Amino acid sequence: MRNSFKVGKWELKRNLKSKSFLISLFLTPLIFIFFATVPSLLMSDDEGSDATTVYVNDSIGAYSLVESVVNQQDFLNWNVTETDDSLEDVRGTLQEEGNAAFVALNEATLENGVVNYATGSDIGGNFPAQIQALEQPIKQLQIQQADLTEEQANLVATPVQFQMADQPSSSDVTSNSPAGFAEDPFKNGIPAMFGGIVLFSIVITGMMIFQSASQEKKEKVAEIILSSVTPAELMQGKIIGYFGLGLFQVTVWMVFIIPLSVYLVDDIPIIDYLLTPQLLLFVLIAILGYLLFASLFVGLGATLEDANSSSNFQGMVMMLPFLPVVLIGPVLSDPTGLAAQVGTYIPFTSPAILMMRLAIIDEWPWMDIIIGLAILIVSIWVCMKLAGKIFKIGILIYGKNATPQEILKWLRA
Repeated sequence: MRNSFKVGKWELKRNLKSKSFLISLFLTPLIFIFFATVPSLLMSDDEGSDATTVYVNDSIGAYSLVESVVNQQDFLNWNVTETDDSLEDVRGTLQEEGNAAFVALNEATLENGVVNYATGSDIGGNFPAQIQALEQPIKQLQIQQADLTEEQANLVATPVQFQMADQPSSSDVTSNSPAGFAEDPFKNGIPAMFGGIVLFSIVITGMMIFQSASQEKKEKVAEIILSSVTPAELMQGKIIGYFGLGLFQVTVWMVFIIPLSVYLVDDIPIIDYLLTPQLLLFVLIAILGYLLFASLFVGLGATLEDANSSSNFQGMVMMLPFLPVVLIGPVLSDPTGLAAQVGTYIPFTSPAILMMRLAIIDEWPWMDIIIGLAILIVSIWVCMKLAGKIFKIGILIYGKNATPQEILKWLRA
């Protein structure tokens, strides 16, 4: 095992000195920052940095309610001003100011539920959506004008709820059913996102094992290395080295991503949600997923003469980490359904499916978790053994890519 750690250390140092790896290491979080911040910057440019001046002609006593709604809604960047002028009187003002609007609240508003408004030439394109926030105070005035009793007014103000027949109410599901969706989506969702990033990162770096084994075989470096270590030690060393490389990559990414996320989503205590015991389970699942796919990739790389000339068989194996994409829809719609359970028990989909399920349900199905992890651990042991046989023979065979029939013979040997 000592030689395996030496190989792992060598692989780690070799890749950390690679310009292509360093570029991708820092370019990936920069791309994330770009797509996370540019839309908000463009949106702010579109809306303008100044608040929109909204002139309200109120003849029904709704101004105080409107002002209260505007102050409570953070997305309404309005300066509300009451005016006695009509639309014709303020048209010139609207055109002059640009980022301004006029809203008329009158008897027709209460009778017909129609609000007439006009805007200046520079107002943002989302103003028609923002003005919908005035529906609530107008509805309140309509209820008051109808002279309803308090009970009737509460009944009218209560939104209609639609519920499928023979199904428990939402309160029953969240409190009693283990299949219920989580009341707080961030409780398990944020640790799951971190675990997903870890899984994605170390699996992607695990794919580099495939290229490393193939490249060493192509350049006939493997023979020199195998004069000092056994094939099993070389294979284990590669898995250890690229695992460390993946963790290093995750650490660098988190240095960028966590502060940016805290800044962009300042109303959610991301750090508090992240530093929970659930995080340990998600990281464990990610590590087990890496070990499974890394054993496949290192064995597969030893069967290729050139990584750029892989056959359909090798290409299909390389697509196994992305197999859970097929089950995303069924799992998200029913995280305790048949598709979710089957995906939990299949080793190649288990890591991603487990993370998705645990992120969105309130009470975790521990029996499914234990069975899924047990199957995954056994699968890792089996794949390591099989990959060791393939690697031992394949790394020293030159001239062509190994066929599935030849790989099967190596496994039987």
